[in-house]
Amino acid sequence: MSDDSRPSPSGARTAVVIPAAGRGVRLGPGAPKALRALNGTPMLIHAVRAMAASRAVSLVVVVAPPDGAAEVKALLDTHALPGDNPSGSWGMTDFLVVPGGDSRQESVKYGLDALPPGIDIVLVHDAARPLVPVDTVDAVIEAVRDGAPAVVPALPLADTVKEVEPTAVPGAPEPVVATPVRARLRAVQTPQGFDRETLVRAHETVTDDVTDDASMVEQLGLQVVVVPGHEEAFKVTRPLDLVLAEAVLARRRLNDGF
Repeated sequence: MSDDSRPSPSGARTAVVIPAAGRGVRLGPGAPKALRALNGTPMLIHAVRAMAASRAVSLVVVVAPPDGAAEVKALLDTHALPGDNPSGSWGMTDFLVVPGGDSRQESVKYGLDALPPGIDIVLVHDAARPLVPVDTVDAVIEAVRDGAPAVVPALPLADTVKEVEPTAVPGAPEPVVATPVRARLRAVQTPQGFDRETLVRAHETVTDDVTDDASMVEQLGLQVVVVPGHEEAFKVTRPLDLVLAEAVLARRRLNDGF
């Protein structure tokens, strides 16, 4: 599950919350997005393995659809790696499945509520980012250990971005109102890392519907820092993303032999 050449974790214990209760409508009808197959294995399994690959991660909490916790637990048991305990752990990393809520924000809160004592650092990771490299996971954890209350991996933008005034008619021309300076912009990925107490306070305080947990910490007036992301940590949202993800896995098999 892990590369013994990486430094072993010291001090703070780390858990990951993976909200996987969404339906993924942009991928079309069928199973929830997290359960869609990627190279014959559900994306969720790839995402859990990506988190468990870090020696610093001791627990992964998967937040399942409200009526699908038993199915997700069975899925994790079925895909446990050879030699793993088939009931609640993969190698050195334990896992736990809890039912989610009606929104991503609510599901993350349920995942936080399920964390045991002794966890100091919490990562929140999208199940739809199944291919994030372990070096990115470790970089986020290390930045939290170094004192940042919130850390996000991110990439510089390749495209120029325009701010527009949205129109009520889909496909209608939209007037441009500003062109942000591209050098100051970043495309944010996951896992996002947090001091546990900070993230718990954010979920208890911020009631706005937000797109990521770091935004909640920003609303507390605390500093969020960025570490380098990775091009393979992209989000699988549309059918073309599945094609790209399959290509990445094929390249990994060719280079790494699995």
